[in-house]
Amino acid sequence: MDDRSGPDGGVAVGVEEEFHIVDAATGLLAPAAPGLLDRLPERTFVREFQQSVVETNSDVHTTLDALRADLVRARRRLAAAAEPLGLAVVAAGSVPLSETGSVDVTAAPRYEHISREYGAVADEQLVCAAQVHVDVPDRDTGVRAMGVLAPWLPVLLALSASSPFWLGTDTGYASWRTLVMQRWPSAGPPGSFASAAEYDALVDALLAGEVIGDRGMVYYDIRPSEHQRTLELRVCDSCPRVDTVVLLAGLFRAMVVDACQAVGTGGAPRVPRQQWLRAATWRAARSGLAGDLLDPVSGHAVPAADLVRALLKRHEPTLQAHGDHDRVTALADTELATGGSASRLRRAAEAGTPLRTLVQRLATETRHPDTPPT
Repeated sequence: MDDRSGPDGGVAVGVEEEFHIVDAATGLLAPAAPGLLDRLPERTFVREFQQSVVETNSDVHTTLDALRADLVRARRRLAAAAEPLGLAVVAAGSVPLSETGSVDVTAAPRYEHISREYGAVADEQLVCAAQVHVDVPDRDTGVRAMGVLAPWLPVLLALSASSPFWLGTDTGYASWRTLVMQRWPSAGPPGSFASAAEYDALVDALLAGEVIGDRGMVYYDIRPSEHQRTLELRVCDSCPRVDTVVLLAGLFRAMVVDACQAVGTGGAPRVPRQQWLRAATWRAARSGLAGDLLDPVSGHAVPAADLVRALLKRHEPTLQAHGDHDRVTALADTELATGGSASRLRRAAEAGTPLRTLVQRLATETRHPDTPPT
């Protein structure tokens, strides 16, 4: 993503999606990534830490229409490759029937080192994320914009939350994936930095202290890319419905554009304390869209729907400028009306739907973009 804007003036955006690989009959995780990836092109489909996970990388786009079409193609191609192998793919923060110790780490020196060094934290990394890249003017501006964005990232987490079940039980959380991720020493809210050099010095210190093994192990909720001129959103669960990913991409793009402008004009607000950011993230992981979230403006708890609508209003001019306002607003209304993925899964389970059937439902939503939310 080397160009800040495309021919139509839109700021470039791209998406990485992680997918669980499951046995289509049992709904259990299957360490089948090597065989599945053999059937797919390397540029778009890549391996991950666990052999039960595969990642897709979209092209760079300046319109949400083009991005959605790209994501749909990748999902369908991945699911079609899995089907003859007796497999299915699931886009969700966690699979309801996951089992620790049931899958294998991908055979690569880096992944094997991570497994040895981090023990149970690595062994239980049975989670998947949706990550959004948005182009920024330069690395300094992007890093400084992280502080502006950080208080609002829990709202995006709440919109994406899709991991209420873990190891066959209801965790009581909308995004248990968030709690799994926050056990890593380089995860969670990033705080604020005055410059890219200050941020890079922190990463260098983590490397020197052998807290992380390489820069790819920076798992903060948002981070500057090491290879592209982008900010990368990392706080979100993988999403069963492709339109949820489109919603996150459109909204995050507007947020990044406005944050970079605020940094450039000296209008960036004061960043809340790290403790508040962590609490706001926990609150979003706990409740998703079904309860209250912490309002970055007042600091108080407010209904999730109110804060989502406040975020849309806050970035309405930029959403309008990109031609995204009507679509993003409509997609947000759908998520709010149904309570989000976590609430839909929990309602189905409470109505007596077996967890194996929930996995099958997630696989259907992942493959078929027009499946209505239930």
